[in-house]
Amino acid sequence: MVPPRRKTLEVARRDESVLKLEGRLVLLVDDDRAVLELLRRGLEPQGYRFVEAEDGTQALTAIRKHHPDLILMDVEMPGLGGVEVCRIVKANQGAGFAFTPVILMTAGRSSGKVEGLELGADDYLIKPFDMLELSARVKSMLRLKALQDTLVEKNKELDRINHELEEKRAALEQLSRTDGLTGLVNRRHFEERLAAEWARSERYRAPLSCLLLDIDHFKKVNDTWGHPFGDIVLKEVAKVARRALRDVDVIARYGGEEIIALLPETSPDEAWRAAERVRMGVEAMRLTCRTVEPPEQVRCTASIGVATAPAPTVESAEQLVQLADECLYEAKQGGRNQVRQALAE
Repeated sequence: MVPPRRKTLEVARRDESVLKLEGRLVLLVDDDRAVLELLRRGLEPQGYRFVEAEDGTQALTAIRKHHPDLILMDVEMPGLGGVEVCRIVKANQGAGFAFTPVILMTAGRSSGKVEGLELGADDYLIKPFDMLELSARVKSMLRLKALQDTLVEKNKELDRINHELEEKRAALEQLSRTDGLTGLVNRRHFEERLAAEWARSERYRAPLSCLLLDIDHFKKVNDTWGHPFGDIVLKEVAKVARRALRDVDVIARYGGEEIIALLPETSPDEAWRAAERVRMGVEAMRLTCRTVEPPEQVRCTASIGVATAPAPTVESAEQLVQLADECLYEAKQGGRNQVRQALAE
């Protein structure tokens, strides 16, 4: 199996876009000015930029301020040594420090090499080092950094795309369950909620009420003032229903000029009062049709059927809706603009 780092570098070699290393920033850390000068002169021909530090404390300050692409650092320095700085950098990677490769340098073979590598140092050099070897290792680490930066950017882009897709998915889901004209849920979604609320009502023996509303003489509205004005009437009636009912109530356009509402944990008396609020709200509407000259004020009324489960004649969710529909028919036959309710036997 190919080691992970070697595989990463092989990928980097195939991607020419990440191999443009000129201008990359290298942090040189050593308490010996002669070594810093040697490192700078040896690496300058590659076109890198440099920032320098003479101890671990200065190195940490430089990392926070300049965000170098590579740290080339001596192990033994006054105060904080290279191993301690490496520990801090690697421990805070992703929480204050970005991914930054670290090459540690030491004057001799010591246990510090093993310790440094165990703490996450990416490479190790023994002084005195060959400048060609130094240049090759720096280039290798900068390739790794460039590839990592590209990966981070691509992940950010992927996160952005995923976020956009999630927003679009949510919008499509909303559209799939919403009536485009009134903004109420559509019949398909209502029936899904009806099944769920019926199951919950049966499980907890909680009352479940259904209101079925029909706008009175709606065909006359369309024939007299036109379908665009009829659409306005439907939207305004939907707004009245939303204001009169609770947020937990499921309100849907059931078809044509019919609006249906499901009221969880609502007794017959409470359902009657809710239906009356809706009926009176519709009766109080004053709409102006401006497509005719002169503009005319139009008034509307609605008939509402109410049914509540549990009831002796209601054994399913479908029967609950059917009973509300029968009560709506009675309201229509009884003169319209009224609420009719199925009474418990």
